Formats: sequence, C-alpha cells, structure tokens
Amino acid sequence: MRPSGRKLDEMRAVSIETGFTKHAEGSALIKMGDTHVLCTATIEDRVPPFIKGSGLGWVTAEYGMLPRATNTRMRREATTGKQGGRTVEIQRLIGRSLRAGVDRSALGERQITIDCDVLQADGGTRCASITGGWVALKLAVNKLMKAGDIVSDPLIDPVAAISCGIYAGQPILDLDYPEDSEAGVDGNFILTGTSRLIEVQMSAEGQTFSRDQMNQLMDLAEKGVSELVTAQKAATA
Repeated sequence: MRPSGRKLDEMRAVSIETGFTKHAEGSALIKMGDTHVLCTATIEDRVPPFIKGSGLGWVTAEYGMLPRATNTRMRREATTGKQGGRTVEIQRLIGRSLRAGVDRSALGERQITIDCDVLQADGGTRCASITGGWVALKLAVNKLMKAGDIVSDPLIDPVAAISCGIYAGQPILDLDYPEDSEAGVDGNFILTGTSRLIEVQMSAEGQTFSRDQMNQLMDLAEKGVSELVTAQKAATA
C-alpha cells in the first residue's frame, strides 16, 4: 500500500492554471498533488553569442525553490552568491528537455527563457517544472504567432516528465516525497507527446533493478506522460 493510498499506476491530482501572472508572455501554475510550481516564459529578441547569425532560436530555463517550499526553511541561493549544484543540474535538464520539442529554425533568432519557481515541494519538482514549463512556452509561442512574428508553430510535440520508482518492491508512478525518500529505485522520465524519449534519469537508491523492472517503469512513465499531455493540451486549447 502506498502512503497516499493511491494505486500503483495512479498519479496525483494534476491541475494547470494559465495566465497566472500579469506580465510574462506565458505563465502557468502547475500543481501535481502538493508540489506546486509557477512557470513563466519570457521572449527576448536576442540569442546566445554561440548561435548568433545562425537563424536558430533558443530555449533556456532557470529553476529555484522558495525558502519555505519545504518543511524547513532553506537559505536563498542569492545569499550565498552562487547556485547549488542541484539547481544548476535541474535547470539545464529543463532547458534541454524543452528544446527537444522545438523547431529552432521556425522560432527564429529569439530566446525564450522559462523560469520555474517551486512554491511548494512534495517530490517531483523537476518533472512538474518541465511539464508546466512547456505550457508557459506554448502560450508564449501562441503570442508570437498571433502577432505575426513567426509564421509556423515551432513546437513540434508536447514535452512532459514524470517520476517512477520501486517502492516496497513494487514499481509505482509519480512519487511523492514520502515515497521518493524511501524508494529503492528512483527515476525521472522525459518524453514527448508521441512517446519519444528525451531523457531518462535512473538510479538505484537502495537496491538494484532488473531489465524487466525497467520495462515496467517505462510503461508507467508512458501512461503518466500521456495523462500529462492531455492536461497540457486542455490548458492551452
């Protein structure tokens, strides 16, 4: 039995509220159970120097957690003068995951920055950031198309992410914090809406896992991402 009482293949309740902030070109508040992340998209008419003049656009991301997103207060990273290694790793993951679903030629020489701010954490913050980040990105792209700044939609396929793991010997979908902290195997799966793999992060936390178990986790991930893509499409319709 899972601590939450959910079935092995049952996700937490998911909601996506768009237009959450006034000024961003795209914004979405995604809630996956008790994990809440605010995602905003900012469009700039510039690109990093290494692709300037190439005709290609760029999508990047920044990630952070509010001091009381967790059960004890964390110091703001700004007070230490640098980002932690976990923060850097997660924001790079978000950026490259979202870029995998973008035709950068169709986007043109502009940059879209996705800011992901964790308001409340209960496991799966990077997955929620990627899923909500795509919604914010889609809304920003819609504004570009409506204004006639781009002629075709550069978003090839939705991008979403979900965690899966082995808890008490059973493969489960969408780990919350109590499960994540006790899981023998923990993984994050980033896929497109057509079930193409972008990235898989898997690690044995307390036990090794078999190829058959890996396949079971992949099946769960495909189910979860399919549900998330449905929610993304409904939010951006």
